[in-house]
Amino acid sequence: MKSGGVNRRKFLADTGKLSLAAMGSGMFANTLATAALADTNFDWKKHKGTKIKLLLNKHPYANAVIAYLENFKKLTGIDVEYDIFPEDVYFQKVTAAMSAGSSEYDVFMTGAYQLWQYGPAGYTVDLNPYLSDSNKTADTYNWRDVQSNIRYALAWSGNIGDPLGGLDSHQWAVPMAHELYSMSYNQKMFDSAGIKPPEDMPDLLDKSAKLKKDMGNGFPIATRGSRSWATIHSGYMSGLANYGGSDFVMDDGKLKSAVNSEACKKWTKMWIDMEQQFGPSDWTSYTWYEVGQALGAGKAAMIYDADIIGFFQQHGTKQAGNIAYESFAPNPDTDHPDSNIWIWALAMSSFSQNKDAAWYFLQWATGPKEQTFGATEKKQVDPVRKAVFEDEKYQNRLKSDFPSFSDTYKKTVPNAKIQFTPQPLFFNVTTQWAAALQKMYNSEISVDEGLDQLAEKIDHQIKPLNR
Repeated sequence: MKSGGVNRRKFLADTGKLSLAAMGSGMFANTLATAALADTNFDWKKHKGTKIKLLLNKHPYANAVIAYLENFKKLTGIDVEYDIFPEDVYFQKVTAAMSAGSSEYDVFMTGAYQLWQYGPAGYTVDLNPYLSDSNKTADTYNWRDVQSNIRYALAWSGNIGDPLGGLDSHQWAVPMAHELYSMSYNQKMFDSAGIKPPEDMPDLLDKSAKLKKDMGNGFPIATRGSRSWATIHSGYMSGLANYGGSDFVMDDGKLKSAVNSEACKKWTKMWIDMEQQFGPSDWTSYTWYEVGQALGAGKAAMIYDADIIGFFQQHGTKQAGNIAYESFAPNPDTDHPDSNIWIWALAMSSFSQNKDAAWYFLQWATGPKEQTFGATEKKQVDPVRKAVFEDEKYQNRLKSDFPSFSDTYKKTVPNAKIQFTPQPLFFNVTTQWAAALQKMYNSEISVDEGLDQLAEKIDHQIKPLNR
């Protein structure tokens, strides 16, 4: 590898044209850090003069990348444009662009479950050849620093029954940040009731009854309940895994639905009981946003959902300063949680005309320097890199403003992984699962009957994939 003719002095001279007075401290520090990359033995200018376009979801993680985009342009000479859309339309935009074979976008944001469709369909590039090529990937990228369960979550062969991260896996994307599923609660309300965070599901039901007495129009717990895959993959799936349940099992080499297993029926009965007795009266309309607002506004005493939802309620809400965090293992017979994982990642479009330049952006945006700035200066919570999580400034930020968040993460992450079986009908299966939960919640059908019917429906739909 050779230097691309860019160095710290030239980089800073170019960047110095920007008014330092107009730059925040984070921006200035990022400029210096990016300048340091220019001094490494890697040709960052190799694709100078090319242009790439990004398709982004409107999210704090995207904002963390956009904030320092000018420094990437200075470092590489690659021009970058982007379109950004709110989540309710974002995935439709991705699917429309990719299914049409459009070359408009070179890079797009995605999640692990979406890759189970995009990868086998040929929408995304296998990044393994890029990661293993020292002429295309800088030594400073340090891919192995990314936690293994996060790397594996974005890698799959595309064959039904093969595990994530197996030997024949394609690395369909690289991760930006992730979220785990634990308990965020209102410390003030718990102190007032004289109770500590619940230790397991039976304890949660017992303490919810105590909390409810003093909550007026509020309610003890909020989780997602809308007719969406998102209802299944958060607290519900994490608790099911903790009780030993799963979505599928392999039966004689074929996938078979396990949603009516004894473990699933036991867990689901407790879940529905919790929602009916202690959740909001309009639970079936609850999404990520309603869950967060309920905690931040003081309507809910706790949530069993994404840890970053609780993180975001600690500032700028009515209950700011009162939010605390705790890992949660619902099954009293276990000694650890089994959180599911959600990951926001960046993928390269198979239809890109500038793949090498796109890869430069991917490794910059998900590299150690940018990830550190996202975690310490922006709202890129739950960094995927071990070194970034242990960064002293990041840890001090957590200790200062988010007491118990770091300890909760450390207790939760060792057994956290994608708890679903990779298969391209993920969204069909989980959306029907959520619809079934709504019927049980509304007492239209019993849990046993609802899950038996759901298993039969899923087995019928998965049958063509088992051939």
